[in-house]
Amino acid sequence: MKHVICAECVKCKKKYEAAPNLTTCVCGGVTDILYDYEYIRFLLSKNALSDCRDMSMWRYRPFLPVEDATPAPPLRVGWSPLYDAGRLAREIGVKELKIKDDGLNPTSSLKDRASSVAVAKAFEAGAKTIACASTGNAASSLAGNAAAAGMKSVIFVPSRAPSGKIAQLLIFGAVVISVDGTYAECFRLSAEAVKKYGWYDRSAAVNPYLSEGKKTVSFEIAEQSGFAVPDYVAVSVGDGCTIAGIWKGFKDMFASGCIERLPRLISVQAEGCRPINRAAETGLPPEPSEENTTADSIAVGIPRNADKAINAIKEANGLTVDVSDGEISEAMKILGQTSGVFGEPAGVAGTAGLIKAAKNGLIEKNARVVSVVTGNGLKDTASALRAAGNPISIPPDTGALEKIFPIRDA
Repeated sequence: MKHVICAECVKCKKKYEAAPNLTTCVCGGVTDILYDYEYIRFLLSKNALSDCRDMSMWRYRPFLPVEDATPAPPLRVGWSPLYDAGRLAREIGVKELKIKDDGLNPTSSLKDRASSVAVAKAFEAGAKTIACASTGNAASSLAGNAAAAGMKSVIFVPSRAPSGKIAQLLIFGAVVISVDGTYAECFRLSAEAVKKYGWYDRSAAVNPYLSEGKKTVSFEIAEQSGFAVPDYVAVSVGDGCTIAGIWKGFKDMFASGCIERLPRLISVQAEGCRPINRAAETGLPPEPSEENTTADSIAVGIPRNADKAINAIKEANGLTVDVSDGEISEAMKILGQTSGVFGEPAGVAGTAGLIKAAKNGLIEKNARVVSVVTGNGLKDTASALRAAGNPISIPPDTGALEKIFPIRDA
């Protein structure tokens, strides 16, 4: 890979060859992929992108750590819509708000971006089986992308994972291991199995290539905005891989000359599970947290990408915002009713945090903001019904209907 220099530990700065099976540093730190941006400038430019007809995340291949001969996985991941949410912008008091709806990816979450790169690297490694531990979305994205590529997947999920996500896994043919325990316990069991059976590890805790896939959402936000970078990007945070990837994406675009400045980040966590925000605020190492939130995809009590996430928040001069489950439920309704976007609880947590930050005066009135919706609401319909309430039930006669609609619309 001529465009890749090496991998570097985010803690001790030890450098490694960017091999397909690359994992963590000997010191235990996660690694980061370093690029030759001068070389990338010859491969990718604004003009080259305008001529590109590959409407997927792989249009940014020069920024992805894969070999030239490695085929892109079959599922069309990326190039999700960036909607203008003018009504919601006016309601919360910001100049401009856009919604990046990544719930429209093939398995309905942003994590398809990570799994697409994971499948490509597993192909390079000659692996036949890929495994991971997940609270739900990473699992379904891996299962779907692996199935399309003809690979097997083994998934470890906590027993609290929503049934919609479990259904996806089973339909995609994954071997699903439901663990009666926490996400941390799922992760430990998955790591032991990967070591024992020689499977390719899709875990964000050890695999540096996952955030490289997730960063493509930033490339799309920039390109779909005419390379005019927003002032803030709001994102929900669980294990830290997504916010780290988003920041890496904007830094890549800046280093290659595609954008002229960097945005600030808004890191949003649930009040009942906020180890990364707490660490970013205090400057202390992350401490294990309870996983006390209905937003299952960000209920990560021991975040495995905390170092990258905290570095991203600090470098971006970011805001940290914590939201209650009630605020998340309200954001589900507001986002649906004002923008027609259906997000799951974790998917809309970023929007809930944005609304809270704007109401508390943490964001300027003239700010331009993007909120990333990371997962589709159909993954957790029980939470959606709790947020929206029940339908109106009537007998089959016009009189009952007239009690609801007494006058004709003008």
